[in-house]
Amino acid sequence: MGEKLAINRWAEEDRPREKMAHHGVAALSNAELLAILIGSGNTEDSAVELMRKILSDYHNNLNELGKCSIDDLCHYKGIGPAKAISILAASELGKRRKEEEVKERKKILSSCDVYQYFYPLMCDLPTEECWVLLLNQASKVIDRVKISAGGLAATAVDIRCILREALMKRAVSMALCHNHPSGSLRPSREDDCLTEHLDKAAKIMNIRLIDHVILTDGKYYSYADEGRI
Repeated sequence: MGEKLAINRWAEEDRPREKMAHHGVAALSNAELLAILIGSGNTEDSAVELMRKILSDYHNNLNELGKCSIDDLCHYKGIGPAKAISILAASELGKRRKEEEVKERKKILSSCDVYQYFYPLMCDLPTEECWVLLLNQASKVIDRVKISAGGLAATAVDIRCILREALMKRAVSMALCHNHPSGSLRPSREDDCLTEHLDKAAKIMNIRLIDHVILTDGKYYSYADEGRI
């Protein structure tokens, strides 16, 4: 094998920074964008080649890459804590940008709207969380409130907390959403109980539960779509 060509000796159109300057950011691959962040590779691989190898290990999926830890990335030759932190910081910025874009789309008209609203917030969570989305008469978001973390429990306390938030914010309708980190879309017995009890309690208060969405990475289950609300 010949000597590895340093990035500053590449043809100008192949260097990520120059390529971005001349052709725009959209012309760069994910590996090239990440290579700009880490700046250099190792003795065998350029920054771009190293990031290609790392991405390949995560199925070329930025969502999967964003879920790894600093220690996971530091196992790669040429990636130390500083570079690992840069990669994960960029991933988090992308996630937050997506979340802000979703917030601007205020109207909730379907299970897909609920899923798209919560996906940036919940897609990478290692544990289960439950949130309620409070809506006004026009089905626009008033607020979102975290109800529980670490699992669901269909208790009177949980339902009282949800209804209290809805009444305080003068919500006309609401949507429940929680994640399944396991990737399973099948509702649990606790999921069913909470949905049934909340639906009944909300109707007494003249508040409509429009949906309960179970979210995984890339898929969702909707009680409304399944005719269970």
